Amino acid sequence: MDTVQKLASGFSLDLGPLKEPLGFIRVLEWVFTIFAFSTTGGYFGTTHFTVKCGDKEPQDVKAAFAYPFRLSAYPYKIPLCNGGQSNETYLQGDFSSSAEFFVCVSVFGFLYCTATLVLYLGYQNVYRQTTRGPIIDLVVTAAFAFLWLVSSSAWGKGLTDVKWATNPEHLVESCKDICHPGEFPSMGRLTASVIFGFLNLILWAGNCWFIYKETPFHKDPNPPVTMEEGEAPNPQQ
Repeated sequence: MDTVQKLASGFSLDLGPLKEPLGFIRVLEWVFTIFAFSTTGGYFGTTHFTVKCGDKEPQDVKAAFAYPFRLSAYPYKIPLCNGGQSNETYLQGDFSSSAEFFVCVSVFGFLYCTATLVLYLGYQNVYRQTTRGPIIDLVVTAAFAFLWLVSSSAWGKGLTDVKWATNPEHLVESCKDICHPGEFPSMGRLTASVIFGFLNLILWAGNCWFIYKETPFHKDPNPPVTMEEGEAPNPQQ
């Protein structure tokens, strides 16, 4: 209870930092991290192709898949022309590691942005009164910039593989005589997620400069004495 009371008593809302690059860019990071994980997590798609046996009506085959893109867990059935039981086939590939890593970085980035915005806007005096706050903020922000680079690159490659594995033209290769490619799955939001990932990389890397300006590495701890503050220099003889 004492800790809660101290935190409550020390809270002082000040929207001034939002007018500065440090706070404004952090808000942009907060928004773009939401876009990053919301466009990836919860995705559900379907790829289509048709099976035509002689003079019979074409039969539509749908293969569904979803985040985290363990495609080998999603079966689909291909009708047989001899009237027998449908042949159950599975999509190929497991791209869950890159997708889950990307979403994990996005979620933790969102939580860090939320925490630092509370610190910037409510505890600005605590953030600036010591050098520890800006230094820790700089290190964590730089680490997230690196994680955005790695996760966005990995997820970009993973998405390329997902598109190939769910391409109807690729799926019909096993039954070219009777199968015909259909509608390609809609993946616009997944493409957008990769774009948001690299935008986050730019934002987090750029924000390192403005955080660096708050650290003692940029500020001179012993500024030179001005003419007004110090003694006037002796005139040369």
